[in-house]
Amino acid sequence: MKLARWTFLLAGIWGILVLAPQYFLETFIGSQHPPAITHPEFFYGFVGVGLAWQILFLIISTDPVRYRGAMLAGVVEKLSFVLAIFSLYAANRVDSSLAGAAAIDLLLGILFVIAFVKTGNPASRAAERNG
Repeated sequence: MKLARWTFLLAGIWGILVLAPQYFLETFIGSQHPPAITHPEFFYGFVGVGLAWQILFLIISTDPVRYRGAMLAGVVEKLSFVLAIFSLYAANRVDSSLAGAAAIDLLLGILFVIAFVKTGNPASRAAERNG
């Protein structure tokens, strides 16, 4: 259970630290990774939805057994980003810095799966209730 708590807590904190500053970096991102952002509604929408997920990860960390079902949605959130970025990288449409970010999400997605499996173990659930 500690794995699930720590995984989701750290994922939520990490995600907030990475995503929140993007609200102030639209121009910088456009200049460093041309072309400029031409649909800011998609950019800010992505950041907002991403932050909402980080809050959910923090909620999951408070009671992994109770919120176990939400872990699967978290896996989809992580792996959908990973698959998109790795596919775009393979097609030379994004640079290696995004592939690095996707690698972190791949690790988190794997840890989310492990946390999901471990929280489904009846012995783990009993230990959580008793401890």
